[in-house]
Amino acid sequence: MWALLAEIPDPEMPYISIVDLGIVREVRWQPDALNVVLTPTYSGCPARREIEQSVRDALHRNGIQTLCIETRLHPAWTTEWVTALGREKMRAAGIAPPLAVLAEWQTLTFWPSSSDAPRPQCPHCGAAQTRLQNPCSGSRCKALYHCDACRNPFEYFKSF
Repeated sequence: MWALLAEIPDPEMPYISIVDLGIVREVRWQPDALNVVLTPTYSGCPARREIEQSVRDALHRNGIQTLCIETRLHPAWTTEWVTALGREKMRAAGIAPPLAVLAEWQTLTFWPSSSDAPRPQCPHCGAAQTRLQNPCSGSRCKALYHCDACRNPFEYFKSF
């Protein structure tokens, strides 16, 4: 079942699957149905219903007619759940994958004020000489950065 779900692309980032994005949390057989647990990237995710329908369609096409799709909001999704393959797919698509999340309480800032704040590496050339251009980009979970080494703009998938 995991392999079938790994073929379903995320609607906002079609180069990464919902499994590699880390939103498929559990897949298990119940006595009378297959139960799939999904945790959206945030509770108000506009693609949630579309993802659920894609899961239903893929499983129905493969002979699984009775299923239950459960949305679980606790624990909240974190970028730590993105798989290594998912991070590599982001990089290949020109998006810097999320940096590691510190295992302590953090204050999320939309515009970092410290020049020594961690910066993503450029997905094009690998340089660390990058700077934030805009805290918002194509979606709420991405920021726009610029690489001073290769002079290319790129999106960064925010860590949370």
